[in-house]
Amino acid sequence: MTVTIDRATGKRRGDRAPRPGLGRRLKDGYQKHWYAYAMIAPVAVVIGVLVLYPLGYGLYLTLTDANSLNSARTIGVNEIEATYKFVGLDNYADILWGPTAYDRFWSHFIWTIVWTAVCVGLHFFIGLGLALLLNQKLRGRTLYRLILVLPWAVPTFVTVFGWRFMLADQGIINSALDWLHLPTPAWLEDTFWQRFSAIMVNTWCGVPFMMVSLLGGLQSIDNSLYEASEMDGANAWQRFRYVTLPGLRSVSSTVVLLGIIWTFNQFAVIFLLFGNTAPDAQILVTWAYQLGFGQQPRDFAQSAAYGILLLAILIVFTSFYRRWLNRNEQQLAN
Repeated sequence: MTVTIDRATGKRRGDRAPRPGLGRRLKDGYQKHWYAYAMIAPVAVVIGVLVLYPLGYGLYLTLTDANSLNSARTIGVNEIEATYKFVGLDNYADILWGPTAYDRFWSHFIWTIVWTAVCVGLHFFIGLGLALLLNQKLRGRTLYRLILVLPWAVPTFVTVFGWRFMLADQGIINSALDWLHLPTPAWLEDTFWQRFSAIMVNTWCGVPFMMVSLLGGLQSIDNSLYEASEMDGANAWQRFRYVTLPGLRSVSSTVVLLGIIWTFNQFAVIFLLFGNTAPDAQILVTWAYQLGFGQQPRDFAQSAAYGILLLAILIVFTSFYRRWLNRNEQQLAN
């Protein structure tokens, strides 16, 4: 093998130049992309102030025994300094394995999983059914779309308060059931019916988003695929299974993931529907709020620990979910 040597430098031609140091790379990157850095700087500052700092401070609180009695506070002209102590991982151990772990965490965790699975399942299947109907050539299709999107357009607190009035003991729903000589459930008092009501209201609020997203996915599927399947003799179910569902895979995987994250952390529906009157219907996020702001003394450390656990659960789930989707896509590609 012949090696050519540059007489001026004494280096062999083809040798790689040494990689510059980190400082040099950062300087070169800044000089080359300074405009991009300038554009994202305001967003980075906002995220740091509104997200990263509260997250870091909340993580710190989880390692203490902070509550409303030993935190820094001002009473009149008197300023009382914080007296809480560092306790390490005791809060996490108490939440997960303490003597009241099942009543305070695991029962709410199980209900949160059931709540999320049922709500997202109803969102997807009802939304898919409505999207399939609205994708057909119907008279007044635009009006139907407008009516079905209204629950999503109305602010959540207005929708939930409206349902709360209708589900009250003397509300329109129980009045109609009584007029029909049917049982009138205690929608807002009994544990089973509280959970049923929460799922029903959240389904009402969440179906329009799923419907609109899936309708957009349906309209992006090439009609020639349906024409080809019809020419091959495929019936309606076969066209749905082998053309529609594969065509919706990318859209449905994304909206289902978003739906799971939003539903898992759905604070507004549970809190506005029941407040503090339904302890067995509280999901983890509303239970964390209850610990931090709905009782005396307010347990800031435990509430923050719940928040960190929620974040960890969603990060782990999202990682496995995306890995599962990627593996399925690779299998289909092969």
